[in-house]
This record gives sequence, structure tokens and C-alpha cells, in this order.
Amino acid sequence: MATTATRTDPLSFLGAAMDELRQKGTHFKLRVLESEQSPECTFDGKRVINIASNNYLGLTTHPRLREAALDAIRKYGVGSGAVRTVCGTMRIHMELEEKIARFKNVEACVVFQSGFTANAGTVSAILGKEDFIISDELNHASIIDGARLSRAKILVFRHKDIAHAGQQLASVKDQPGRKLVITDGVFSMDGDIGPLPQLCDLAEKYGAIMMVDDAHSSGVLGRNGRGTVDHFNVHGRVDVQVGTLSKAMGALGGYVCGSRELIDFLYHRARPFLFSTSHPPSVAATCIAALEILEQEPERIERLWENTRFFKKELGTLGFNIGGQNTPASETPITPIIVGDGKLTMEFSRELFKEGILATGIAFPTVPEGKARIRTIMSATHTRPELEQALEVLGRVGKRLGIIQ
Repeated sequence: MATTATRTDPLSFLGAAMDELRQKGTHFKLRVLESEQSPECTFDGKRVINIASNNYLGLTTHPRLREAALDAIRKYGVGSGAVRTVCGTMRIHMELEEKIARFKNVEACVVFQSGFTANAGTVSAILGKEDFIISDELNHASIIDGARLSRAKILVFRHKDIAHAGQQLASVKDQPGRKLVITDGVFSMDGDIGPLPQLCDLAEKYGAIMMVDDAHSSGVLGRNGRGTVDHFNVHGRVDVQVGTLSKAMGALGGYVCGSRELIDFLYHRARPFLFSTSHPPSVAATCIAALEILEQEPERIERLWENTRFFKKELGTLGFNIGGQNTPASETPITPIIVGDGKLTMEFSRELFKEGILATGIAFPTVPEGKARIRTIMSATHTRPELEQALEVLGRVGKRLGIIQ
């Protein structure tokens, strides 16, 4: 009988990479949610106050969303059975897209499986190797990946630096190919708002396509949560609007809004749309219900901002660095607590969890080296006692670890 030689593991380099993270103190294990996604919930068997979730308006547990999902399951079943272009486009998918388009004041909309695929699929579909992308240096990873997939030439401008963006556009104005200016509406790690009106001015000056990713402003900024285009009143000046259904909307998915011609093109050329099964009908139904709640319960957004103003003020009073010192200053419910050192940040997060607060540490490569932070996000459904308790623990643990005095 032939003997089998001992096989060398070809993936052993992955273990070495994980060992390096452990040595740096930035290795993490996934925390497992064992209850509803709510301001107070259970992770890994421990009841904690959650100040890390993207559930801005508390819609993950809203009774109307629950009922909409159940009704859709009873009527349509649990899955669509195919991609949209084969036989997986259900009437409820079209209803959702039509409702989003009306909400955003545009001609048409297409829904993707996630905000990530909406960004990556759109940028890579509308541009090619002869084109140019002018992109903010802090844009979301999905924008960066979409830019790379497009094979377009990428020109990065310093964060929110309009003069530098203009210089980048001017440098290629005589080059053949399309130009795309792209920015986050709200930047996910720092919570600051993109300078949309000024970027629109540049795009119009140089004949460029204007695109904004409104993932963290959907349901947060603008009338009833319509996003930065409405917040800045630049309707008709942004050619491609991306949003999410996974954060303030409380469910799952992403979408792209724009002209009917743009959406028809994405139906034919956006690879995530063409090669991914469409949303379960229950998800589409919950998103429709969420949009109705945005229109009918504006007080949720008011409560979100009340909590945001209170929490920011108190974090600053405690002495935490919450941006503005070599980092952008937060202007939204995303408020980073800048620690700097990755290992200390992760220790801070672990100690907070032991004290009953879920506040996730974020380090390199999600943020640059030396800018590790705890990212806190407020919800409309946080109570004042919950926030006061979170602040007390943050202050106590922060002092114990030498993060504040």
C-alpha cells in the first residue's frame, strides 16, 4: 500500500497573521446577540446597554415591521426563489423601489442585497478603465472596492478638502473618459457630514457625475430622514444616491436612486443585482413599513437628536476626545471616543463590556494606525437612565485605564 506524505497546510500563513493581531492586542472574537437588537440586550449571556448599534430609530423591533414581515410570509412565503432578472422580481420588490423613489424625490430606484453591494455594484458598472474617480480619502470600503473593480483611475482628495478635490478634477479635465466625484454623506467612523453642495459645484464645473453614499444619513438627516441631498437641498444636483435599509430602516439591503435611465442600466449591468437572489418578501415588506413610519412618526428622529446632543455634551464634559483634535469633529449620532492605541482601545471595550456596556473597539485597518476608537451611536429608543448609566461606566473605566483624568 502506498504511503501518503504528510501534507503541509497551505493556509498556515493565516494563523501567523492572527498571532500577530493577538500580539498587538487587536484580535477580537465575535460577540453573539441572544435577544432583540435593542438599547438594552443580551450578548454572550450578559445583559448590557448597547451603544454600538446602527439601529438609529429603534425600528428593528417596531410592531408594524414585525406584522408586515409576518403578513408577507403568509402571503408570499419565505423566499423569492431566483435573481431579479430570471423570475425573482416580486410585486412587493417593485412597490418598495417605487416607494423609495417617491421618498427621495427621484425618478427611479433599484434595491440591492446590501449597501455594500449597492456601492460596489454601481461604481463598477457605470465606469471603466478609461474613466476617473475623484474620491474622499475617508470614503467607505464599499466605494473603494467598487472603484477598484471598475478599473478606473482613482484620484483621492484629502478629507472634505474642496480645494484639493478641485485640483484633482482640474488635473484630468482634458483627459478623455468620464469623471465621477464621490463622497459619503455621513462618514461612518467620525460622524461628520460630507460637503455636498461644494462638491456639487465642482462636479457641475467640470462636467462630472456626482454620487453620494447616504448610508448613515438615511433616516437621520433631512426631512423625515431623506438624507444629505434633502438636508442641503441639492435635489436634482446629485446623479447617483446610494442608501441603506440596514441601519435606520431596521431591516436589510441597500438601494440606488437616480434617473430612470440609470436604474434601467443597473438592471442590466450591476453584477450584484444580476447574480444575487432577491430579498425575501418579508424583508421588502418591513422596509416598506419602515418608510411609512419615517413619514408618520417624525418624533423618532427628534428623540434621536435629543439623545445625541445630550450624550455628546456629557462625553466632552468627562474629558474624552470625541473628535476635532487631529480627527474630524462629529456632527451626527455617531460619536467616536478617540483612544489612539489599538491595544488600549480593545482593552477599554472589553472592560466596558464587563461593566455592562457594549461599546465596540475599532482599530486598524478599519481606521488608520494611531486613531483607534470606541464608536458610539445613539438611538431614538435609548432612555435617559440608560445613557446616564453608560456615561457613568465610561467615565469610571476611562479613568481606571488612564484614558481620561
